[in-house]
Amino acid sequence: MLKSFFRYSFFYSFFFFGLFIGLSNTISAQKTDVEIYFKEPARHFSESLPLGNGRLGAMVFGDTQKERIALNEISLWSGGPQDADLDDAYKYLKPIQDLLLEGKNKEAQSLLMKHFVAKGRGSGFGAGAKDKYGCYQTMGDLFIEWNQPAQTISDYKRILNIENATSSFSYKRDGNMITEEVFTDFINDVIWIKIRSAKKGGLDLKLSLYRKENLLKNKASKGQIVMYGQLPSGKDKGMEYATVLKTIANDGSISSSDSSLQISNATEIVLAVAMRTNYNYKAGGLLQEDVIKKATQDLRKIKVNFSVAKNASAKKYQNWFNRCRWTAPMKKTAVDTLSTLERMIHYSKGNNDNQLPVLYFNYGRYLLISSSRPGLLPANLQGLWAVEYQTPWNGDYHLNINIQMNYWLINAANLYDLAEPLFRFTKDLLPNGQKTARKYYDANGWVAHVISNPWFYTSPGEGADWGSTLTGGAWLATHIWEHYLFTKDKNFLRTYYPVIKGASEFLQSILIKEKTHGWLVTAPSNSPENTYIMPNGFKGNTCMGPTMDMQICRNIFTAAIESAKILNIDRSFANNLQQAKDNLAPNQISPTDGGIQEWLHDWPSAEPQHRHVSHLFGLHPYDEITLWDTPDFAAAAKKTLGLRGDGGTGWSKAWKICFWARLGDGDHALTMFNGLLQPIVFGDKRDHFSGGSYPNLFDAHPPFQIDGNFGATAGIAEMLLQSHGKDDVIRFLPALPGSADWATGSIRGLMARGNHLVDIDWRDGKLTQAVVTPKLNGECKILIPHGMKITAANGKPIVYKMDNKTNIATIKTFPGNKIIVK
Repeated sequence: MLKSFFRYSFFYSFFFFGLFIGLSNTISAQKTDVEIYFKEPARHFSESLPLGNGRLGAMVFGDTQKERIALNEISLWSGGPQDADLDDAYKYLKPIQDLLLEGKNKEAQSLLMKHFVAKGRGSGFGAGAKDKYGCYQTMGDLFIEWNQPAQTISDYKRILNIENATSSFSYKRDGNMITEEVFTDFINDVIWIKIRSAKKGGLDLKLSLYRKENLLKNKASKGQIVMYGQLPSGKDKGMEYATVLKTIANDGSISSSDSSLQISNATEIVLAVAMRTNYNYKAGGLLQEDVIKKATQDLRKIKVNFSVAKNASAKKYQNWFNRCRWTAPMKKTAVDTLSTLERMIHYSKGNNDNQLPVLYFNYGRYLLISSSRPGLLPANLQGLWAVEYQTPWNGDYHLNINIQMNYWLINAANLYDLAEPLFRFTKDLLPNGQKTARKYYDANGWVAHVISNPWFYTSPGEGADWGSTLTGGAWLATHIWEHYLFTKDKNFLRTYYPVIKGASEFLQSILIKEKTHGWLVTAPSNSPENTYIMPNGFKGNTCMGPTMDMQICRNIFTAAIESAKILNIDRSFANNLQQAKDNLAPNQISPTDGGIQEWLHDWPSAEPQHRHVSHLFGLHPYDEITLWDTPDFAAAAKKTLGLRGDGGTGWSKAWKICFWARLGDGDHALTMFNGLLQPIVFGDKRDHFSGGSYPNLFDAHPPFQIDGNFGATAGIAEMLLQSHGKDDVIRFLPALPGSADWATGSIRGLMARGNHLVDIDWRDGKLTQAVVTPKLNGECKILIPHGMKITAANGKPIVYKMDNKTNIATIKTFPGNKIIVK
């Protein structure tokens, strides 16, 4: 039976002293900054060890009798392209807008619900596996089962090493040491498994593949198993898939029986798993191809053994992973012998573990490298890891923060190239987005609302309470501009400029003038998933000009205007857009509570501590609210966060880490991080919106959503380095917590806007040295801490201009010429 967190807490409180003394003598120390460690098999996928190469995923359970490796392929979706746009929705746009202008929000929302939502079942109300919308699904499972039960199991250890992207587990089975290694190959594009017995001929196993539904073939012969099937696309036939398991090496005997392989008297076996679907990455539909043949070809291409493949794959993976490394002083402590879950419980009690934040930061980067590969689909709500056939919320792409949060860490953590799937996916939304813009708004440009999928869905959702947010596509497009700000890559900007322009054209087309101030506002829209209360008592969602919409408008309009200037095109368009931008409804401070208003009017929220804090988009990820340029709004943002509270889902807590970091409050950012690390064990009776982390450090919404992992990793980067704001000023350690765990450390390979590589060292909470390595000719601005100087790598002074009021230095830059601050 699964233990709850509370039973774990009692156990460790009672035995904590004995655990520290006893375990230190029996278990070897782990690499506490790069290893996730378990002392028992997984009883739920949230205790499994996730592996991935951007296309293939595996979750290793480590069972000693019937090992389970859950399998994933990032494109495996039911459903297919659908027409979810209501053809005559545009006819109701002006009536809805007119009602909003008259303050008749109830009537406007009622009309929207009838005529301005998705056609048909839309996303299947978040459970679209059997609808046209579809859902992301597990590929199934590989089972490795012992033919005879063991009498005794001892010395169990299961580890995910995120430095070399390999899982391993070992145990003694009736005194015989058994080891298993698994990795997803970044070069050969298969999953490898090696199982070894210390005793000669000690392996006696049954191998099988399993999928509970939509299975057409599962056949074993000649040392391999082929599993093939086809998912539904509503009432039609949809995507085809194939999984092929092959024995690559086996020093025992092998036989086949229907759908399984029998291994006998072996000392070591090596297996490889290939998976394919017929998804068309270029067009978003399905290809007419033989998926079994394609998967089989993946296996036939293998020309190396397990060890060679493992080393080569690790080397390629480390080209990403080692770009950015945070290190904290290593000290021998009793924590070294604890499992990751035990460390989380120990940490949640207020005890020190200076390697746990480092492990979390490393893990976030590991997960993104493992779930986002150029040329493929972006990481979804669960990255690419799922055991479900109906994933929560379809495992799709939520556009009102979640997919965006997945990629917040990309720039600062020096993983630029892994954002390509997000940019290409955004560009692929344009054709459908243009149709949706015309059918609902009779507008130019393109729109995507709240949800999307590999079929490039852009229609609204099924309800006003969440489905009519109209800035999802524009938010995606801001990532393109942010990428340019970091890289200054004009060719990239030129390629994706139509995406930015189209998103701006759409928003400009639908703006209306509200009556009180004459400001331009969006309508109809909502503040994501939240509910306002009007003075007349009406509780609603549909509104005009929610604060987040207006902030996104300013963000994307700025991106389009500046892009046009940089590329020397569309001058007239940019000028017109500037006029619209100048007349947008501004940020407002609520006279009632002193926070940033969430809606155009000073209306209270029906849920004051709502998980979304959408009206602070301007604080993060956008930067129109800063401590130094807009102190009054920054103070109001702080007030808003106080009103919202420190609770929320996993991803909500991750966003709050970023907010508090932008406000320079490292201690409060750490409070949010610690809240995110609260251990949640499967079976806990927790509130659905009380976030934390599962034993394998997967983010607990709950249920599992990977955006919290990525958002918190981005938040840590924000705590250590910032370069946002009007002049992209580089600021070292802007939100370093006062905690002893964070007092001393170094980080290498962070990136600042302007394409500057940054290394930082600090001791006792103070900067000791920072090195900025420009990659381009130009200039950079650096906030110089008091008492520190700027020199070149050879120790000679650097010529720069200093603003004595702000202590900001402006320095000419040359590629590779290091700027040292110490």
